[in-house]
Amino acid sequence: MYLDITLELVVGFLTLLLVLKFLGKIQFSQITPFDFITGLVMGNFIGDAVFDDKVDVTEIVFSIVVWGLLIYCVEKLTQKVMILRVLFEGKPSLLVKDGQILFQNLKKNHIDLNQLQQQLRKQGYFSIYEVEYVILERDGQISAVAKHEYGAPTKQDLKIPKQPVRLPFAIIMDGELITQNLTEAGLTEGWLREQLKNRKISDYKEVLYAEWHEINGLKVSEYN
Repeated sequence: MYLDITLELVVGFLTLLLVLKFLGKIQFSQITPFDFITGLVMGNFIGDAVFDDKVDVTEIVFSIVVWGLLIYCVEKLTQKVMILRVLFEGKPSLLVKDGQILFQNLKKNHIDLNQLQQQLRKQGYFSIYEVEYVILERDGQISAVAKHEYGAPTKQDLKIPKQPVRLPFAIIMDGELITQNLTEAGLTEGWLREQLKNRKISDYKEVLYAEWHEINGLKVSEYN
């Protein structure tokens, strides 16, 4: 019995992982109500099957694959047909316009003022009157545009000279060298070992995290 449960869980887990990989990262980064429901159903396929002796592994795989294909078809259709996109994913809604609270839109989206205040506080606005526009996004999060007097000044406003933007590269993580990042940063392992030697570090395993930035140089954190 335990062997069967283990087999079903492993197969179900791997199948789910493959299906979600196939569907793409958007499933994780922008969870809409439709995505949430489909995810629950896929999880229930495995949960129900594990404790149902009449369901074998092939039926679990078949159910997940078919459900995954249905989701994939819906995603493709929503990319091409605007009406279906609105139907399955919803659409953004204005909650504040020109500094005025749109009560009817709050009511339509089942949001009260306390919820609106809470979401605004998470973005650093402690008064509704500090924002010019608030948009409720499809995933339930809000986007806010501050009024001119409450907006943060940009570097252009402060006339700060333009400087090139450089990405940092994590080159050691948990004691392991990230070779690909080291190469992309234009560095060599010999150079890195020399830098670590200067810091009295003889082995990568002594390093918790190391990062290279073209402007800031090499920064190293050892295990404490």
